[in-house]
Amino acid sequence: MAQVSVKAYASPGAVLLAFDWPEGQNHPDFLGFAISRDPGYGKDGKPQFLFNKLDFKPLTASSKPKGSDQAPIQKFNWWDGGIEPSDRGRQFTYTVTPVLGTDPQHLTLVTAAARKLSLTVPQVIEGGIGTWFNRAVVSSQSFIRLKNAGASLEKQMDWLANGLQEAVPGLLSDSDGFDCAIYHLTDRRWILPAFAAFQGPGTLIYFDKASDHASDGGVKAIPPGPKVTLRKRTKISSLMHDKFVVSRKGTQPRAVLMGSTNFTPEAQTSQANLLHVIQSPQLANLYAARASLLAGDPSTTVTAHGAGWIAVTDVAGTAIRVFFLPEPGKSRVFLDTATTAVQGATSSVLFCMFTASDKPLMDAIFAIGDRPDRLIYGLLNSISDPDKPTKSGKKPKLPPIAVTIYNRSRKNPDTLKYDRFLRTSAPRGFLPELAAINTSKYSGGKGPPVAIHIHHKFIVIDGDTDHPTIYSGSPNFSKASENSNDENVLELKGNQALASVYVAEFLRLYNHYRARAIWNRLHEGKSRTGSGAATHEDLVLATNRDGWARLDFQPGTKEFLARTHFL
Repeated sequence: MAQVSVKAYASPGAVLLAFDWPEGQNHPDFLGFAISRDPGYGKDGKPQFLFNKLDFKPLTASSKPKGSDQAPIQKFNWWDGGIEPSDRGRQFTYTVTPVLGTDPQHLTLVTAAARKLSLTVPQVIEGGIGTWFNRAVVSSQSFIRLKNAGASLEKQMDWLANGLQEAVPGLLSDSDGFDCAIYHLTDRRWILPAFAAFQGPGTLIYFDKASDHASDGGVKAIPPGPKVTLRKRTKISSLMHDKFVVSRKGTQPRAVLMGSTNFTPEAQTSQANLLHVIQSPQLANLYAARASLLAGDPSTTVTAHGAGWIAVTDVAGTAIRVFFLPEPGKSRVFLDTATTAVQGATSSVLFCMFTASDKPLMDAIFAIGDRPDRLIYGLLNSISDPDKPTKSGKKPKLPPIAVTIYNRSRKNPDTLKYDRFLRTSAPRGFLPELAAINTSKYSGGKGPPVAIHIHHKFIVIDGDTDHPTIYSGSPNFSKASENSNDENVLELKGNQALASVYVAEFLRLYNHYRARAIWNRLHEGKSRTGSGAATHEDLVLATNRDGWARLDFQPGTKEFLARTHFL
């Protein structure tokens, strides 16, 4: 009997397993997979099966997750979300076993077809590149149970931040000096105390215009004087949207922190974000020079002069280029580079963005998705209905690509927006879902803007191959980020381990919200019962193969392609 095939994508906070059993097409009673982990979750370290929150019978308020030997995983990928910070650097062995059966009382694990895979959970810093992704899933059952159990706001924030909150304080504690350019600076729990306690010299440039004084209160928490120099960024067409810190040892730049995360409590917890620390004197010097330029508060004309890709060669195993935006006039070298790279994709394109408004880039991504031998997956913060009028009754003003994105999100499951189970039609047994948590205690404001959940800005091209390309930074892949904002972005090529981190963390988010988006779409307009109470249907496991995997074994479908590409 043919064995299961297994591939792993590992990050410091999650392990994504993708698996396949082609022989399943010959078994109408193929009910999914049992996945065990060695060591398990208990203190004794005994092997345990990964849990499934679904069951063959309807969930109730008292239902508890079952091991996947009793409630098989009816997907061709699954992630181990039980990876803790203490697990980094540890080896785990996963065993994936097909399950056959005619009903829940008659399940057979096909051990002859089982496959083992061993891996080491990566450290946060690997190959000179540190990577932090937060959890950010306030709509997950795990988080809601934590909240409902009475966990303090601080414990909720810690769980959501998933270690990302340690990036800035950790970098500063290991620095003799710093240069920082930041869009929003409000976090009074982790970041502002780290700046206030810093003993060396530093320059902090913050965005400050008549329309946006969000960082004023935070800046006042940093004692001014000979140690830390504060600089306002005002003379710019639109936004100083940068989020970076240059670390100095002695007087020399030696590392840089960058990414999508603003220095606010909500950005580190309830908004999906990432940060990198790149241990590269070359790159740090480039960012330091950029900080020096911004500290003088120049015009957009000055900051756009000479914009272009700059190669960095001192990070072994990764080909890196950096681009500092804006570009002059209507120039679009950065966006055209990303578009051309997408057009050259040989297997897949994953994109995760707050917004998507550049038509050539999105057309290129969708063209890849329409090919029979390529896959795309996209997750956006929101997708607007171009025909839905605004509150004033007028048609919304949207970029031209908005219609394509909306129509694709309705017809294809490959481009989704953030979503929650609707209270009026959530699956029975699922807890009421949250939109955000109130972190104003640590921001001095009125709480987080609930409209922002997906704040990432990255594209991963061929992340499932040995020749990946990643674009990641502060810009939203838009005209404003290209020609009006202060931004920074990296191109990272050839680093399979880093691409695996991105794939694991992306699919963790994508699969989470995909289930909600598809359920809500299938239950749009469901009426309420006569009593006014919401109607709820049961989300249960299928009792035959075609109930969950019919399209996965049908050649020519995207589900078939995803199964065979291990994505």
